[in-house]
Amino acid sequence: MSEVQELKKTVKQLQSADTEQDILSLLTVLKQHKHVTEAILRESKIGLAVGKLRMHKAKAVADLAKEIVKQWKTAVEKAKLKGSGHAAADSDKKPPATPVTPSGASSSSRSAKTDGFNGSTGDKTRDRCVQMIYDGLSCDSGAPVELISKKAHEVEKAVYTNMGGLTNDYKAKIRSLFVNLKDNSNPGLRVSIVEGIVSPEKFAKMTSQEMASEERKAADKKIEEENLFKSLSAEDKQAETDAFQCSRCKQRKCVYRQQQTRSADEPMTTFVTCTVCKNKWKFC
Repeated sequence: MSEVQELKKTVKQLQSADTEQDILSLLTVLKQHKHVTEAILRESKIGLAVGKLRMHKAKAVADLAKEIVKQWKTAVEKAKLKGSGHAAADSDKKPPATPVTPSGASSSSRSAKTDGFNGSTGDKTRDRCVQMIYDGLSCDSGAPVELISKKAHEVEKAVYTNMGGLTNDYKAKIRSLFVNLKDNSNPGLRVSIVEGIVSPEKFAKMTSQEMASEERKAADKKIEEENLFKSLSAEDKQAETDAFQCSRCKQRKCVYRQQQTRSADEPMTTFVTCTVCKNKWKFC
């Protein structure tokens, strides 16, 4: 069985793995593939499969996936630089052309410039916007230029259509998408677009809140809930009860209050505070 076939088999195993340990075992084996080529990564699709795991909820899986992707990118970049060196040695001492990946470029600096991507929409402003989206999608991706180029063009076209041309809203939306794509803490957003999990049309309409990482959404939700507790007036009626058990200290010494936080035809929200450890929670 060829290396590509073996890696394709591993891709299927990763996609069907049920436990964290199974995934870690497969990744540990993949880590031994230190001399992969860009052609192998592209044909087997193993780069995309491992790249997706960088946003796995298990930290051990996410960290190992990041380490493997970095290792493979370094190997591919070294191969490119080595090829550029040979080409320069064979030239008749002419000034060397600028390489696709500049000497010394790190694996995390991939962009439209390093990949030789220009946009090619026929309009300079739109070309630059396509390049910005490409920069955001490609910065830590192992996907081929053709795929990222296609996604970048589709995103820009969707924004152009939605905003009615080269308007201020068009430019503002492109900047918003770019900033969220370049967020180092949100690799899952980039992967989801490149892999087609989120369509370019849907992405072009997403708000900053919708584009946020799961960690950011969880943090925002926690802040929102804390603010909601604080917003309740101190004069609101509180009642003591032993009907609720605190999940933190397991005591049944609580006070609670109720408030209509949704539409009138929806149940009231109950806010509970443990008087022992001050833990707070709510339910409808």
